[in-house]
Amino acid sequence: MAHIQYFCATLSPYVYLAGTRLEEIAAKHGAQITYRPLDVVALFGRTGGTPPKDRHISRNEYRAQELRRQATKAGLALHLKPAHWPTNGAPAAYAIIAAQNAGGGDLGALVHGIGAACWAQDKDIAQDDVIKACLTEAGFDAGLAESAMLSAAEEYARNLEDAVAAGVFGTPFYITGEDERFWGQDRLDDLDAHLASLG
Repeated sequence: MAHIQYFCATLSPYVYLAGTRLEEIAAKHGAQITYRPLDVVALFGRTGGTPPKDRHISRNEYRAQELRRQATKAGLALHLKPAHWPTNGAPAAYAIIAAQNAGGGDLGALVHGIGAACWAQDKDIAQDDVIKACLTEAGFDAGLAESAMLSAAEEYARNLEDAVAAGVFGTPFYITGEDERFWGQDRLDDLDAHLASLG
């Protein structure tokens, strides 16, 4: 069975704009996904990237245009200046990790729901009630937002170290079992084609 490591960040607009296309591609090819939420700002610092707030104005202007275009292409609502961004993305990431370990729901829907809460619904994804609502909507126990937080925090930190070691430098980032790497939601078609070539 093909395997995909999915390095994602709860605050990334591009993770949100990926929608659930990764899950659809994985289902088509019978691939398994391991979700690896991480701190993307810390990742930038470790791999030569620059957080949006520190980028030159020309880069941020282009980013705004590209986000608008990609949202239109994906058919998704997106606020270029969400009411609660940036915020602390760690609690929502812990919930994703806890949900993956617990099972019983739809992880793709959870990741997308958290992204939508931030980028389309102007909700603060650092707040317990927002995280619990996302868990419930994706078929998970809302109590996961409070349980196993210590182990989830440890896994969150480990995901960052593993990402750096694996050559990840942004999110979303997909790595197949053959170490084929794809950066960005706009590379999902390439991931689809690669998985098809393995068949």
